[in-house]
Amino acid sequence: MKKATSLFVQTLIIILLSINLAAAQDQPETDFDAPYLIIAADSLFNADQYEKAREWYMQAAEKAETDSLNSELTEANAMIARTYLVQGYVDEGMEYLRKTLQTATPDDPMGWSRYLSVRGRFEWNNGTLDKATETFKEMFYYCQEHELWDRAVDAAHMVAITSDLPGQVEWAHKGIEVAEKHEVTSWLGPLWNNLGATYEDLEQYPEALQAYKKAREYHYKYGSERNKLIADWAVGHAYRKVDSLEQAENILRPLVSRSEELDEQEFLGWTYWELGRIEFWNRNYMKAAELIREARDNLKEAGIGRWNPEKYKEIVAFLERAKIRADEERERKGE
Repeated sequence: MKKATSLFVQTLIIILLSINLAAAQDQPETDFDAPYLIIAADSLFNADQYEKAREWYMQAAEKAETDSLNSELTEANAMIARTYLVQGYVDEGMEYLRKTLQTATPDDPMGWSRYLSVRGRFEWNNGTLDKATETFKEMFYYCQEHELWDRAVDAAHMVAITSDLPGQVEWAHKGIEVAEKHEVTSWLGPLWNNLGATYEDLEQYPEALQAYKKAREYHYKYGSERNKLIADWAVGHAYRKVDSLEQAENILRPLVSRSEELDEQEFLGWTYWELGRIEFWNRNYMKAAELIREARDNLKEAGIGRWNPEKYKEIVAFLERAKIRADEERERKGE
């Protein structure tokens, strides 16, 4: 049975390849074999550098085919498909997913688990949620059987996205259990964060607050500055949802400058939105209108009209409501 490359070796490879990635981003490093090219491509993919990652996966696929490494060929083709999918090129991605089927086999844990991961995401993208959920469940139990714990957690995470609301809670907890037991620390923050969002959808706001607090704990241990910013925002947001407005404001106000420092326009907008809602609730309507206007402008710049048009309409409508109340407040004050 094919074994995964050890964590130590993977880390060493990434360190060595990072020199090449930093020095020469134009072409993949051709001196490395397919397994090492895949690790480097994964690193690029996880950094959202999808086109560069695709170049490295393609080089890995060529090397794997030349060296008759079917497992690596399966993994590389599957991930080429995923890079196309995440950029919205579904047809191009499907072409490579079909190529993956030529070499994918359940006898190859690394290749088969990668194939299931990508197949499920295509099913999710197509809106066939029941199908996607079954694929990710299959992947979860398969990865457990083969002790691929990171991929098992990924599968549970995806089931928690594609299933119905009760299933989302159940599978979020499954993912958390596996991640904690097998020390898959990079997943703990996102899993708790997603569980908090699910509790919000269920309108179980105290439970959402506790999940977001747990997410923040892990993001502060293992996450980036951006992760920490988002984690703090989620906790502040949750405090507002349980009507603890002073605690919410104390957490949220410092996030304005932090968002600016990190050039995070989207979360600058969301922070203004939360602060504006608090001021509105406190009947400081002029201040609320000012903050919500900032929220609208920043989120519009961040592209919310494209990726969440309904929320943008809600913000615009709430701004109009705040402006009416602000005008009334000015009249009362004789301004």
